[in-house]
Amino acid sequence: MENGLWFQLNNLFMEMYASILLYVIPGFFVLMTIEIIYDKVYKKNSYNLMDTLSSLSSGITNILKDSLGIIFIIISYPYLLDLLSVINIESNIYIYVLSFIFIDFASYWGHRLNHKVNLFWNNHIIHHSSEEFNLACALRQSISGLIGFRAIFLIPAAFFGIPSEIIITLTPVHLFAQFWYHTQHIGKLGWIEYILVTPSQHRVHHAINKKYIDKNLSAIFCIWDRMFGTFQEELDEEPPVYGVLKPVKTWNPILINFQHLFYLIRDFYYTKKIKDKIIIWFMPTGWRPTDMIEKYPIDTIIEPKSMKKYSLYYNNLTRRIAVFNFLSINVILFYFLYEFSNFSNINRFTIGLIIFISIFGFTSLMDGYKWSKNFEIFRSVFISSILILDFNYYYNYHKTFIIFIFLYSTFNILLVTLNKSYLPKRRT
Repeated sequence: MENGLWFQLNNLFMEMYASILLYVIPGFFVLMTIEIIYDKVYKKNSYNLMDTLSSLSSGITNILKDSLGIIFIIISYPYLLDLLSVINIESNIYIYVLSFIFIDFASYWGHRLNHKVNLFWNNHIIHHSSEEFNLACALRQSISGLIGFRAIFLIPAAFFGIPSEIIITLTPVHLFAQFWYHTQHIGKLGWIEYILVTPSQHRVHHAINKKYIDKNLSAIFCIWDRMFGTFQEELDEEPPVYGVLKPVKTWNPILINFQHLFYLIRDFYYTKKIKDKIIIWFMPTGWRPTDMIEKYPIDTIIEPKSMKKYSLYYNNLTRRIAVFNFLSINVILFYFLYEFSNFSNINRFTIGLIIFISIFGFTSLMDGYKWSKNFEIFRSVFISSILILDFNYYYNYHKTFIIFIFLYSTFNILLVTLNKSYLPKRRT
């Protein structure tokens, strides 16, 4: 396939993806609302306001990254298709089923790579960073996977000549189909446990219990775990404890996405042994040079059952500021998705930047950084100012949007300024 045609397909995919999300996101919110109501009625306590806002904000950053196509592809599926295809299959329902299986197979090995290799764990840590387990944490998706190479796991699909259009169409379906099993409220499902990934199996996957670490890596069909030795049943005597062994201790999804990479770069820079500088990237996840463990210790959970969750005390105004920002950002996001095909690339990146910096700002305020209050004031001014650079366009074609941004920025400055005691305190 010629590169020009691939770029056309990719642009078409981004527009299609944006349109689909206009319907998918409300569906996710409806399901999460039902789970939250159930959670409250039966006092399950699987939701925490700030953790939930962090999870959903992470999902927004991932939507932006995918919609804007922020990735450098070094191995593309069309390239593999041209290189390896030996069978020309006509499109029919069976091809879609076969393609879905190939995508799931590729997902398993890509997922396993993320768990097993130090460098690639950075691409996946965000998804495991929540210390809760609920439908919201399903939306903790990465923005740090900036190098595209996982098409290599689709070699079987390329060999069978599966068209790129089918892979592009089914990939988001495969992703959305993983949403439902991020819950603590569904038990084991009998014979289904032998075919599909279930909530019980995925609770094991998100757990940091020694027996559960790096288990149940499949996305849809659990047969891959059973075939390749990574299956683990959920045990009644071993309740899952969720999170990561090196707690991220922040609600900021952008910081979480690059925290592990920061640690790797720091260890690489300061470690004395040349050998350690080379192997650190490819060692098993969590490996560190001995001299770095002593020089830059990182809090690590030894006994999961005694773990204390990241939890802060907030005054009511700080909670309201967080919710206000999250809702406002969602308004901007939906407008972005609704008008996506009408925006130029520059407009798309401008609005994407507004959303990114807004998420960074309000989640930093949730963490109580001393600089976060001034940063919130700065970014409120900034996101209004950036639209002025192309004011005539926005005023003539998106007047409602520009008015909303100005009102949002103004109210945020007022709320942050009024909040005298915004710094939260660590729960003990």
